[in-house]
Amino acid sequence: MGKPVAFAVAAHPDDIEFMMSGTLMLLGGCGFELHVMNVANGNCGSAVEDGPTTAARRFGEAQEAAAALGATLHPPLANDLEILYSLPLLRGLAAVIREVRPTVVLTQSPADYMEDHMITSRLAVTAAFTRGMRNFITDPETAPIPGEVTLYHALPYGLCDGFGHPVQPDFCVDVETVLARKCTALACHRSQKEWLDTSQGLDSYLVAMEDMCREVGRRSGRFNYAEGWRHHAHLGFHEPGFDPIKTALGDRVCAAQASSAVPCGQPAGQGELP
Repeated sequence: MGKPVAFAVAAHPDDIEFMMSGTLMLLGGCGFELHVMNVANGNCGSAVEDGPTTAARRFGEAQEAAAALGATLHPPLANDLEILYSLPLLRGLAAVIREVRPTVVLTQSPADYMEDHMITSRLAVTAAFTRGMRNFITDPETAPIPGEVTLYHALPYGLCDGFGHPVQPDFCVDVETVLARKCTALACHRSQKEWLDTSQGLDSYLVAMEDMCREVGRRSGRFNYAEGWRHHAHLGFHEPGFDPIKTALGDRVCAAQASSAVPCGQPAGQGELP
């Protein structure tokens, strides 16, 4: 029997590095084979270059980041803002799922500020669900695969949904020991730092990521820096109780504190939810 496989699926180059890469690297340290995929190519992520030039630059940056994570990168399927819950994208992503044969799928939150993120989450769930269905035809056509797969949803960027309400994780993963590598991987996305500085007023790309890890650590009640996760329901995916992240990472995992989230944009320690 081969290594277990962890597959991180996100919308855009840098989404994985922001919200998922710490947990992914820890799984790699426990013997998992690592794979990553950005469904979109990042072509809209520039204020100065055209779409094809931007997409090519961002794919090169994604290759650097994947190498920093120790992961195999799979090519994108769509342009930015063209991630739709559509049959062509579902067939394409389902083919990659069958090729990769993941034990664990890490994907984005179904509640997020951006449609590309939420639809990627839906596509990942359905693509994993169809893994063993011989009559669902993928593109390229691939044979169905047996076995269980467990899906976990990361927290949204900003830790809030589209209405500004905090999204609370089920559990938190201590990423302090891999935080420097997480920063290294995120720093590979040089063009995205330029774009976000211009379009969203983010003064420091890396500081924003560290701040979110620190806030999730606070929500854990145990860790200094953490990533938060919600475990997708088992139906159609695995037997009840199958939880490979908790099994692999042991005491690096803890349940989130029930009332620890704060409204979006409000400093930690003020106005905690009742």
